[in-house]
Amino acid sequence: MNTQTPTVSSKTPCGLPRRLLIMVYDGLVVIALLLLATALALLAGFNQVTAGKDPVFTLYLLAVWFLYLAWFWHRGGMTVGMRSWHVIIEREDGQRPTWGQCLLRFLVSFISAACCGLGFAWSLFDGQKRTWHDMASQTHLVRR
Repeated sequence: MNTQTPTVSSKTPCGLPRRLLIMVYDGLVVIALLLLATALALLAGFNQVTAGKDPVFTLYLLAVWFLYLAWFWHRGGMTVGMRSWHVIIEREDGQRPTWGQCLLRFLVSFISAACCGLGFAWSLFDGQKRTWHDMASQTHLVRR
């Protein structure tokens, strides 16, 4: 009986259409969390803050966004959207990503999107369907 965890190469990589659907699902959760975080900031007395104009408030919202993603990636390998579409994130050795890998993935995903989505589109040409942030963080999205 084989007790070893299969490597990513033996699993089905997640394609771009499924990634985009996951982003829609998680985007709804993130918007709700950011609205809640903003409401908490307003209750705490921060009435004159605007995301994008106030650096502290902007970093606060980015931290909320990052913590949602990283917590689920690091702890269980799946966000709400990933669970819905039967996708899990793994390191190249099949383990959950570290906090550092989660942070690198989060940051590089902005670059992937900022280049007119080229970092995401890269998965259409990569044999393992990896995006720039997959390659930078040495993680993969695979179907369960």
